Amino acid sequence: MEQLTNSEIFALTLVIGTYVTALALYRKVHFCLLHPLLTTIFVIIAILEILGIPYESFQRNTHLIHFLLGPSVVALGYVLYEQIQYLKGNVVSILTSVFVGAIVGIVSVIVIGKVMGADQALIASLQPKSVTTPIAMGISEKTGGIPSLTAVIVVAVGIFGSIVGPVVMKALKIESRIAKGLALGASSHGVGTAAAIQIGAIEGAISGLAIGLMGVMTAVLIPVIRLICNYFSI
Repeated sequence: MEQLTNSEIFALTLVIGTYVTALALYRKVHFCLLHPLLTTIFVIIAILEILGIPYESFQRNTHLIHFLLGPSVVALGYVLYEQIQYLKGNVVSILTSVFVGAIVGIVSVIVIGKVMGADQALIASLQPKSVTTPIAMGISEKTGGIPSLTAVIVVAVGIFGSIVGPVVMKALKIESRIAKGLALGASSHGVGTAAAIQIGAIEGAISGLAIGLMGVMTAVLIPVIRLICNYFSI
């Protein structure tokens, strides 16, 4: 039994099988708290605890999924290439939107954190909340945050944004396909992009672009904003 549970086949079957089941359940009931990604995380955690499987062993046996993250990013680039005509004439507005979004995301965390009395480590962990996980964890580590906490926050923000984002944009009557893609990609990274792709190909392509732009701008802006805050003793 132990040999089976610590095998790569078992780990991959567990992850894929759990996600497919959770996705089918979500499509049937469409209840936000049963989001397939959220459900999959909790179910896998429970199974690992029950079977006594160390996380290190599970991570090692699911390396193929981690490897496929690279090709998935390339696939987003191809989708963007297919919709490249929609970027013409919108480059400045796209860059400006993501730039402003990055500043607002970072500054809002600092302000709210200071008001709530959070320490610097927690603030540093929350600042890259809207950036895709690998970049966010790297930023968190370099700025004195807690990478593992950042990873959890990033996943939570992604799920929240992918659920609430389309509802908010519909309520605000936002019709621009580029605006929808930018909003989901810049605020909810990969999970938001998955939601954007379900809305349409253009939204998915722009959302994929927003992930990269948000990652670069956040990585550059956080040290700059931190220096400004230190200079003014904020």
